[in-house]
Amino acid sequence: MQSEYQNPFDDESHQFLVLTNDLGQHSLWPEFAGIPRGWKTVYGPQDRRLCVEYVEENWKSLNH
Repeated sequence: MQSEYQNPFDDESHQFLVLTNDLGQHSLWPEFAGIPRGWKTVYGPQDRRLCVEYVEENWKSLNH
């Protein structure tokens, strides 16, 4: 049986990074993928859930 395609951005089995750009935007990024130009790592590699928590906490602090 062929497995169903899993978007790597949603795949809990991967390790993730949290990236930011010069505008302070955050992005959840699979560790295995190359980091896009203009972005830098600020957290990770870590489990997806922990990266999401990091983004949620840091996004709140930027918007208050």
